Amino acid sequence: MSVKNSARRGFIGRLLSLATLTGISADAKVQAGREDNSAAAAIPAYTRAQQHRCLKQSSYDRSGGNADRWQIGPGGTQEIFNSAGPGVITHIWFTIAARSPNHLKEIVLRIYWDENAKPSVETPVGDFFGLTLGQYFLYDSAFLNCSAVKALNCYFSMPFRRAARMTVTNEAREPVSAFYSNIDYQMVPSLPADALYFHAQYRQRAPNRAIHTANELNLSGQDNYVFVETRGRGHLMGVTLGVIQNSEGWMGEGDDMIFIDEESKPVINGTGLEDYFNGAWDFGGRDGAVPFAHLYNGAPLIVDPEHTGGRYCLYRWHADNPITFTRYLKHTIEHGHANDRADNYYSVAYWYQATPYTEFPALPDVAERIASVKTP
Repeated sequence: MSVKNSARRGFIGRLLSLATLTGISADAKVQAGREDNSAAAAIPAYTRAQQHRCLKQSSYDRSGGNADRWQIGPGGTQEIFNSAGPGVITHIWFTIAARSPNHLKEIVLRIYWDENAKPSVETPVGDFFGLTLGQYFLYDSAFLNCSAVKALNCYFSMPFRRAARMTVTNEAREPVSAFYSNIDYQMVPSLPADALYFHAQYRQRAPNRAIHTANELNLSGQDNYVFVETRGRGHLMGVTLGVIQNSEGWMGEGDDMIFIDEESKPVINGTGLEDYFNGAWDFGGRDGAVPFAHLYNGAPLIVDPEHTGGRYCLYRWHADNPITFTRYLKHTIEHGHANDRADNYYSVAYWYQATPYTEFPALPDVAERIASVKTP
């Protein structure tokens, strides 16, 4: 065999060996990738390396003592959180001692994103945590709870890019002697491009205006109670609602009607207030109503149902199927069938939006927010 042919055959052999090894290596990498993906799917996210820095801002005593609280005089505002971004607020905890029995309605929570002058969260503090009639009661849900005793917790995630600021304002005539706060948050290298801003808006109509028509029909939703109306892109996460009955009878025949990217007619039509809150049959009726609180829905407070002065606190979360909108959202519900009842409604809507939305209706005067029967 010539030297030339021997070299040629050796070169071809090396090529074949390299191809074989490359194929094996590629197959091994694919298999390893499959194993990695399988392992990633099999273990919870909290077992993997985390990229955030965990922090807390609280009302702790800066002197090192045990006066771990804010004191807020009448008309006073206390800043309780301020951070540059990017970051994510993961948990808010408050507990309050105040002289006024109406302090849950009188203290206003505001949250500002990315140095906006106007807030994207503006609501009485009790309403924000689902205590929409200004009284404490224990309950649990996916995002909000009131724990023993008088501990208010929020688990909505709240991303911010440049800055986040949170304040509470005491609109009562008496001081808040102790406002305790713990706000847990994470500093992160960056946020995903599609991360949205959290919003919460308070509204009330006390009382609603009863509408009586000959045909008792309502297709337009014109006189419905409005939970929220906003423009932009985002998704609705849910609502809390407090109801005080101003007359006898079942208050909940109103249908939910949600306008999505279309202002002239609702895209979503429901079958009744108790159905929207995922209960049924008047929550048990005048003599059989039983409070309930579940992961995504509840009526944790039911007092004197179907009587004048009857009180209901309700919540519904859409975490299983957030209601998306690209241009416009108006979430409404009838107050009685075709809006034929004049009960008091107090609500908070919770949603995420691509840019901080701040065009909120003016907050009602503090005296108007106190929940009470309004008889003709």
